[in-house]
Amino acid sequence: MSDIASQLNTVRQRITNAARVAGRNEAAISLLAVSKTFSAAMIRAAYAAGQLSFGENYMQEALEKIEALADLRAQLEWHFIGPLQSNKTKWAAAHFDWVHSVDRLKLAQRLSEQRPTHLPPLNICLQVNLSGEASKSGIAPANAVSLAQALATLPRLKLRGLMAIPAPADTLDAQRLAYRQLSQLLNTLRTHGLALDTLSAGMSADLEAALLEGATLVRIGSAIFGTRARH
Repeated sequence: MSDIASQLNTVRQRITNAARVAGRNEAAISLLAVSKTFSAAMIRAAYAAGQLSFGENYMQEALEKIEALADLRAQLEWHFIGPLQSNKTKWAAAHFDWVHSVDRLKLAQRLSEQRPTHLPPLNICLQVNLSGEASKSGIAPANAVSLAQALATLPRLKLRGLMAIPAPADTLDAQRLAYRQLSQLLNTLRTHGLALDTLSAGMSADLEAALLEGATLVRIGSAIFGTRARH
């Protein structure tokens, strides 16, 4: 068994254990392998171990890997999870299945206009800045309802839910607090009539906390692929 296959199994077991503790159905939880800075060959190894969904942060790097893995395109699901510049939306709209980092209406409008008509609607998540950090992308929670309602009306897009990258926390309770805020916000959006099913939350260091608070998709990189090189 390759290192990647072994590490994938370890992550899957963490998800199984956390789902059991939370009293949740493990089948309702998706694992997104964050492959930014890792090679197409490593993605192929993860695919051989049964992983189908991959997350990328850097557009040029992602496009090169999507092309290198073109023979697997029908099997793989590509997620763009990094900050997205307006001049890169055409690539995201044409080559990805999901964009998690939508945080302003203009960005979503461009994705909607540029999504090829032969493809299904682009799945999007609204990124929320829970901690108010200036260095973090995302909309303030107080503005999430109005923006989500606007996003839900755009053609060629399907608003699926919320994404966040909370500030690091040292304890499980502190980690859970941030994700609880995100889960409560998702429920608020649902009370406004939005049919949302996705909470994109949790990374290698805190996936248990995210799953205890209702995350449906965890974004795991280093625990699968190892230490990430600087980009």
